[in-house]
Amino acid sequence: MKQAKLPWSQNYVAIDFETAMQHHICSVGIVTVEQGEIVEEYHALIQPPENEYNYYNIKVHGITPQMTLNEPSFYRIYPEIKKRLQGQTVVAHNEKFDRGVLMKTMRDYSMDYDELNLPNPWECTVKIYRKLGYEKAGLAHCCAVNNIPLQHHDALSDARACAILYRLAL
Repeated sequence: MKQAKLPWSQNYVAIDFETAMQHHICSVGIVTVEQGEIVEEYHALIQPPENEYNYYNIKVHGITPQMTLNEPSFYRIYPEIKKRLQGQTVVAHNEKFDRGVLMKTMRDYSMDYDELNLPNPWECTVKIYRKLGYEKAGLAHCCAVNNIPLQHHDALSDARACAILYRLAL
C-alpha cells in the first residue's frame, strides 16, 4: 500500500457517537492522544430526548431505553465533551456523520458549536484509509486488517480503534 502524505499532529482526540434515532445521541466515546500515546479515555451513556429509540439503531449497538433511563441528558454531559474537544484536532472514522451528530445535537440544545473552535472538516480515517488503497474502509475491516481489537458499535471501542488507525496511518 502507498504511503499517504497527510498533515497530522501527535496530539488529537478521537470520538465516536452512537445514536438512538436520527442524530439523538445515546453514547459517546472519546480518546485523547498526546505525543502519539493514548492518555485518557472517556465514555458515557446519554439519555436521548424523551428516551426514544429506533428499533434498528438498537439492533446495531445494543443500547436500549432501559439502559439510558437514568442517564444524564446531552446537556449535562456536554461540559465533559467540551473540555476534551475544544480547540483540538478531532478524528472520527466517518467524520461527516459524527460531526453532524454533534452539530445537530448542540443546535437542539441551543448551544454554539463554534465555541468548540474545531476545524471543518475533522480528520477522517475512512478517507485516509481509502487514500492508502483500502477498497473496504469500514471500521471493522480496517481493524481486522491491522489487528486492532474492536467491539464494533461500542462508542469507546470505536473511538479507541479510530485513534489507533489514525496513528498507524501517519
